[in-house]
Amino acid sequence: MNPNSKARPSDARKTDSTQWLPAERLGQLDVDPRMRSWLIGKGLICQRIKDACGERYAAHLVEQWTGDVSSELKACLKIGDSAALFREVELSCADQVWVFSQSVIPDKTLCAHPWLAELGDCSLGEVLATLTGVERSSYEYARLRTDDPLSARALRGVDVAPQGLWARRSRILLRGAPLLAQEAFLPATGRA
Repeated sequence: MNPNSKARPSDARKTDSTQWLPAERLGQLDVDPRMRSWLIGKGLICQRIKDACGERYAAHLVEQWTGDVSSELKACLKIGDSAALFREVELSCADQVWVFSQSVIPDKTLCAHPWLAELGDCSLGEVLATLTGVERSSYEYARLRTDDPLSARALRGVDVAPQGLWARRSRILLRGAPLLAQEAFLPATGRA
């Protein structure tokens, strides 16, 4: 574990009762057409936001900490590790957060690739796109309640929270080592 990463409270290990659905089931859900295009669009989300926003685009590392991994995240990652590095980045357009991204990097993956703890404001997706030996699973999608751990982190400090957030996640293998990328789409997404 990176000694510069700070430990966080147990919010990362709360039970997650969110139902994540495969892409083929997304059509069965009532998703606003504007939001649907952002959820399922092709290409890196950071690049798509850059294309839409130009110089108004910004990526900002919000927080990075070590924490316990919930049983739900362990199952998704297919790991036995009990701790991971949690890394959160906001992708913004004109100072409005569009996407809140959380990476979950298990201990064993971090030991094999310690540079993952040193990305700073860089988008994980942009860095991984430059590497060989990276495999990404198909996305899963969910409508998160505001009390879902990912949604709660994305909405911290918001005066008026929406009823929920759309999110997607994907398991990534970096030369065989797993990590999870989760993205919560805030109401401002696509409103340049």
